[in-house]
This record gives sequence, C-alpha cells and structure tokens, in this order.
Amino acid sequence: MRVLVTGNQGYLGTVMVPELVRAGHEVTGLDSGFFAECVLGTAPAPPPQLRVDLRDVTVDQLAGFDAVVHLAALSNDPLGALTPRITYDINHTASVRLARLAKDAGVQRFLYASTCSVYGAAGSDLVAEDAPLRPLTPYAESKVRVEDDVAALADSGFTPVFLRNATAFGFSPRLRADIVLNNLVGYAVLTGEVKVLSDGTPWRPLVHARDIARAFAVCLTAPAPAVHCRAFNVGAETNNLTVAEIAQAVVAAVPGSRLVITGESGADPRSYRVDFAAARRELGFEASWDIPAGAAELAHEYTARGLTADGFFHRFTRLAHLTALKDAGVLDDDLRRSRIEA
Repeated sequence: MRVLVTGNQGYLGTVMVPELVRAGHEVTGLDSGFFAECVLGTAPAPPPQLRVDLRDVTVDQLAGFDAVVHLAALSNDPLGALTPRITYDINHTASVRLARLAKDAGVQRFLYASTCSVYGAAGSDLVAEDAPLRPLTPYAESKVRVEDDVAALADSGFTPVFLRNATAFGFSPRLRADIVLNNLVGYAVLTGEVKVLSDGTPWRPLVHARDIARAFAVCLTAPAPAVHCRAFNVGAETNNLTVAEIAQAVVAAVPGSRLVITGESGADPRSYRVDFAAARRELGFEASWDIPAGAAELAHEYTARGLTADGFFHRFTRLAHLTALKDAGVLDDDLRRSRIEA
C-alpha cells in the first residue's frame, strides 16, 4: 500500500514510519520541518519527503496514494492556548481540507490522529467511544471538529478512521519532553526530582508511541467495514493512572529521585479514564507497553544519549522551540516559514 504520513518528522511520525515500512508499506512523508532537527541521538533514515506546509497541500501531491495517515498538528494544550487562532487554522481547517483533497485524489483510507482529551472532564468512570465529548482546550476542540467534518466526507470510496490516542509516552529520536511521563522522567534524570505541578489527582490514560504506530498499522489493512467512519480509543486500561501514580512509577525507575508535588498550578480539570475494549474486540489490537516499562526505557535512553537541560527545556518542548524559531525570524506570526523547499 502507498501511504502518505503527514507530520512524519515529529515525535510520533518518527516512530510511525519505520513501523509501517516493516509492515510492507511504501511510505512517503509530508512535513513542514519545524521539528526535523529536534533529534536526541541519531534520527532514522528518512523516507521520500514532501517539504510543504499542511495548509498548502495540493491535490496533485496526494495523487497515487492509497491511504493518508494524518499526524501533523500543533500539539499540546499550552501551545493551543497561546495561539488558538493558528491552532484551529492548522489543526481543524487544514486537516479537513487535507481530507477533502485526499478524497478528490482517489485516496481510499484516511487515518486521523485524534485524542482521548476530547472526553475532557469525564471523572473517574471509564469512557468509551460513544461517551459525550467535552473538550476543554482549543487543541481538543479542534480534534472534535475534524472528526465531525471528516465523517461527513465518508462514502463507499472514502473511509475515514479516527484513532483517539491516549497521552503518548516513550522514546522517539525526535523527542517530546512536554508530555507527562516523558517530562517527569526528564526532570528526574536531570534534577533528581519528579516534579508535579498540579495536585496529582487528575486521571490520565497513557499509551506508548510504538503502540500508537501499531494501532495505525492495524487500521490501514483492516477490512473497510470494520473501520469505516469509526472512532477507536488507543491505549490500555492498565495505563489509566493519576498523575501522582505516574510520578511514583518514575521514582521507581530513576534511582535516587524523589517525588515533589508542588500543586502550584492547582487542580487540573482535564481528568478522564478511558475504555479501550473496542479496539481489542473489533480489531484485535492490544497495547503492550505499561508505565513502569516506559519510564525505565526513557530513563535509559535519556542517560545513554546524553540528554541536557537545554535540550529538555528548549529543543524538545514544543512551545519553547516554536517560540525560538519565531524569535530568530525563521517563522512569522502565522507560523509560516519565509520559504518552504519542495
């Protein structure tokens, strides 16, 4: 299958592409390159690449692909809160436009990276795919809007699939340090403290980046009736933990570290536990990584690859890195480069 992966030079895309290649797919990447150089250690060999802003994709660039895996987005809630207009422009408007162009180009399957954060303040009860969506941030709201608008495009020749990923964790050569487990392990390795800024009580579902990649690979080749215009939660119930419980796993993985719950950011309203049974039952997919294994992996990789405080707080933190690119004149106020090379 010929597959286009948008955002292939990001945290998830860098793990996704090798997984799809191993599964026998012919993969091309599409990325603006904002994070291409944000590498800890050695980046994997790149696939054939389209260097283009998501907002500027053309139907001709999508011609000939059997499927699109759409990962590209402005990721995480702090960045979305800082630039809500651009978040909606890229995450919502450009994503729906991409799906329409893909359909026009004859692409048959469109896999969209959504998020479990669409459930918002769901409390302690397990929520399945049919639960009410209560997005609390521009980032989560943009994901809900894309699901709604792309679902309207579905027909006998165009199968969208919405993968609602739990919060990602785990090592990727293009690291993200601003997601909860990756962040807590980084603090522990660099400072000896596992620092929690909230009160530690919110529930979070987590899933390893490699398990996300495996779930997408399953959905690429699943029979169309099984996935047509469906949403699937991606993760495992055993990885539904409070932030304090996640932090305790980090303390266990990093010898000599200690837990510090500051509570300075107050109670976080984003709290939800997720039911992942549908993907197991209907797709045969089951996540394999748990939090202790992921924390140990991250601690090992951070140490072996020489993670520094500068890298952790700047190059591998989305908001800080994009701010630095703007301050250097590389990006304008709309997060566009002065020139994108094809």
